[in-house]
Amino acid sequence: MNSKTTLYLVRHGQTEWNVLHKMQGHQDSSLTALGIKQAQWLSDALKDMQIEVICSSTSLRARNTAEIIRRDRKVEIEECDEFREINLGVWEGKTQSEAKEDYPEAFDQFWNRPDNFLVEGSETFNEVLTRAHSKLKQIMTSNQGKSILLVTHTVVVKVLMAYFEGRPMNEIWNPPYIHPACLCKVEIDPSGVNIILHGDTSHYQEKPSMD
Repeated sequence: MNSKTTLYLVRHGQTEWNVLHKMQGHQDSSLTALGIKQAQWLSDALKDMQIEVICSSTSLRARNTAEIIRRDRKVEIEECDEFREINLGVWEGKTQSEAKEDYPEAFDQFWNRPDNFLVEGSETFNEVLTRAHSKLKQIMTSNQGKSILLVTHTVVVKVLMAYFEGRPMNEIWNPPYIHPACLCKVEIDPSGVNIILHGDTSHYQEKPSMD
């Protein structure tokens, strides 16, 4: 039996709220025309790769991205709440500039001291890591040796990759930037973790924007 498990970790494509710089969290907005294209570009790049398991956040923006990447593969998409974006509580629906103006200290914590971030109704970054990693570990254990595609969100990608790297939580916003529909590829076997790609956009057919 193959002991190497391959994880393709993907952020959803650009959404309408991304363009407006609105905080989405557990709320949702539709993929833009560019977001659909970004998912199609990644689908093209992965078309010859074996993908045996597909998981997605239950947010529609992630599910739709997963459906595009899947193409004609006969693989069911397992939707998991554990892979939803960080719950941003009272920030959800606000623009970044509004959050910065109304909650300056929390805004600074979010970007510069994420280990300390908390606003009314929100999750902490560590809570996101706990739920996402626990579910991912369960999926990888039951699908050892397979190739797994997980479509999720920026903070989930960041905390999971920080876990694989051994990066402290307060350094998760260090590069690379997690562009819409960018690709992280991680191989896991008994000898350890091998990060092949991290925030890769080489499949892009247009210059990426900072969404």
